[in-house]
Formats: sequence, structure tokens, C-alpha cells
Amino acid sequence: MKKNLANIITLSRIFFVFIVISLLFCRDCTISYYSALFLTAILMWFDGLDGFVARKFNVSSRLGALLDIMGDRIVENVFWISFCALGWINVAIPIVVLTRGIVTDSLRTLAFEKGYTAFGKTTMMQGKIAKFIVASNFSRFTYALCKAVAFFFLILGHLPTYFSHQETILNIGIICAIISAVFCVIRGIPVIIESKRFFE
Repeated sequence: MKKNLANIITLSRIFFVFIVISLLFCRDCTISYYSALFLTAILMWFDGLDGFVARKFNVSSRLGALLDIMGDRIVENVFWISFCALGWINVAIPIVVLTRGIVTDSLRTLAFEKGYTAFGKTTMMQGKIAKFIVASNFSRFTYALCKAVAFFFLILGHLPTYFSHQETILNIGIICAIISAVFCVIRGIPVIIESKRFFE
């Protein structure tokens, strides 16, 4: 059970994100939005929990690394596309995030075939700067936190019932969404640069 726990947590995030989005499309329903907020908080917590569990029980694996990236991609893309469909963010954000994800994940697949992973001891990142930008705990945590704040505050800022500072919260959510998209691109550049050696 311990061996599969981290992967179960990762896969459960995919299940939860579709519930969150279905709740968000129940417009003018305060209970649905509060439920979506609660589940979004769980989703963001699970984003770090799966890696913690894998390290705690020493069950890190190539499959786990692959599922983690897959889970991240599905969760963030579903959120960004849905927020765009709801009219909460500009279409440029999901376009940038999707394009970057397709490019980097394609290159990571090539690296995966040669025994490398995106993160961890067998990371495909070789240079110190590249490792820091892409694979360091600081970079990964900062990016995850920025996305979490964007997701949470965008939902909170669109609650059907008005409350004080709601507009400020919404603006913070939009700013964090833009920063996330920029950060997403910055973290993708080293992957592209360092992938050149796999074509030699």
C-alpha cells in the first residue's frame, strides 16, 4: 500500500479537478463555489503531498515522476482552460501554458527513454542554473504556490455573494495567473536548451 500511496494521491488530484470545474460552472450557486474553493485547497495540498509521501517511504520511481508531471499538466490545463471559458482570464494564458507543456513534455519523453527524469536524482537537467530554474525545490515550490494562489483567488474573487476586498482578491488572482504563465515559460527554456544533447 505504501508503495502505491503517492501515485494514488497524484491520480486523485485528476479526479478532484473535474469535480471542482463542474462546481464552478454551476453559476450563481454559492455552495458550489465554496465547495470548489475547499476542493481546490485539497488539490494544492496534494500537489506537494505525493512527493513528500514518495520521499518519506522511499518509494520514488520513474512511474511516479511521470504520473506527477501528468497530474500537474491535467490539473493546471483544466483550470486555465475553464477559467478562460468562464471569462475570468485572457485566452493567452492557457495558450502559453499548453504550448510550453507540449514542447517540454515531448522533450522530456525523449530524455525519459534514455533513463532520465524531469526531477530528482536522475534529472535530465545537467547545468547548475538549469537545475535551479527547473528542478530545485525552491523553483518548483514557488511555481506551485503561484498557481495555487491564482486558482484559489480567482475562484474566491468570483463568489456570487459580494464581500469586502473581493475586487482586490480577484486582481491578485489575475496577477498571479500572469506571473504563473511567465514563470512557466522561464522554467521551460532550460529544458529546451539542455535537450539538444539528446539529438546528437
